[in-house]
Amino acid sequence: MDPVAAVAETAGAVADGSDLPWGAVWGQEEAVRALQDAASDPASLTHAWLITGPPGSGRSTLAHAFAAALIADPAEGGERSQQTMRQVLAGTHPDLTALRTEGVIISIKDARALVERSYFSPSLGRYRVIVMEDADRMAERTSNVLLKALEEPPERTVWVLCAPSDADLLPTIRSRVRTLRLREPDIDDVARLIAQRTGADPAVAEQSARHAQRHIGMAQRLATDAAARARRDSTLRAVLRVRGVGDAVEVAGAIVAAATDDAKSLTAERDEAERSGLLRTLGIAEGAAVPPAVRSQLSALEDEQKRRATRSLRDGIDRVLTDLESMFRDVLMLQFGRDDVLINRELEPDLRGLATAWSPERTLTVVDRIAQTRENLELNAAPTLALESMLVTVASGRIP
Repeated sequence: MDPVAAVAETAGAVADGSDLPWGAVWGQEEAVRALQDAASDPASLTHAWLITGPPGSGRSTLAHAFAAALIADPAEGGERSQQTMRQVLAGTHPDLTALRTEGVIISIKDARALVERSYFSPSLGRYRVIVMEDADRMAERTSNVLLKALEEPPERTVWVLCAPSDADLLPTIRSRVRTLRLREPDIDDVARLIAQRTGADPAVAEQSARHAQRHIGMAQRLATDAAARARRDSTLRAVLRVRGVGDAVEVAGAIVAAATDDAKSLTAERDEAERSGLLRTLGIAEGAAVPPAVRSQLSALEDEQKRRATRSLRDGIDRVLTDLESMFRDVLMLQFGRDDVLINRELEPDLRGLATAWSPERTLTVVDRIAQTRENLELNAAPTLALESMLVTVASGRIP
């Protein structure tokens, strides 16, 4: 069946339980078959998995579907088994432990908590499943906490790690897991999916899928948010106009300011709701003074929110850098006579001018510099300074 047609049937199938737990997984038929086989054959089940694929490929969706298939017992029969799967997919089943960090890294404390949970026997289901999303955000010390648990897990515990690539994890981790690599969907398939999900105009859906480079979640946001599309276009055009240090400073500041505003809009309402909820739990009325005895709990929440805001800001800037990589990749394609695979077709006249004015070596220098900037930001480089330095390379063709 065509993958988009399959998605169109998902809502009804999941509603009646006939497609549980795989109904939300899109375009990964081979991976689904491999996990279905593993879940149905306990004798050959590997107890530690790594699901890899580019952002937006559905790693976490597939991991939770696998968890539901493992925890539910087919012998229980239709409705009871489906109810178990729904609980797992909703994240409320006691035999599922899932970690998705919203901070810069996964802390040792969080990793140790997962390891501790992994040694508990299943309470209701066939297996206890530990899902670690964003496993690439583990530092080496944190990875070492997992090693023994991955190597010798209890008989009825299954680990499922998710990361963009197996290269993002230590070799010692990779040697203890079975890796399942997801495929990248075609742009046309993503466009049809987004059009069906959102009702977006097919042309807007195609543009969004292309600009998002097949990232389904980002494509959906672009297709449904005209302001996000305009902001992306404005940022790319501003970078094309950078001619010197002054321009680099101005544009870097604008990128950071826009990413900061985005991060605030995404987190402010949630932060306030969490703070109000904690105060209610502690029995403190709205607007009342916070007693010294509970200030530490409030401070801990605020620290967590700051880490989340930092991660959100960096993710926003990284998205801009990804867009810039796509733009200068287009320039390189034009320099080698390829105009049939452009991501940013709307900018083709400007990109052709750049392709003529620059040498391929200069374009490669800029692409490499953008990639290095992404790495530097992951290592806690100051965002504004890192972007200024990168844009000076765009303007000059040299690394400062």
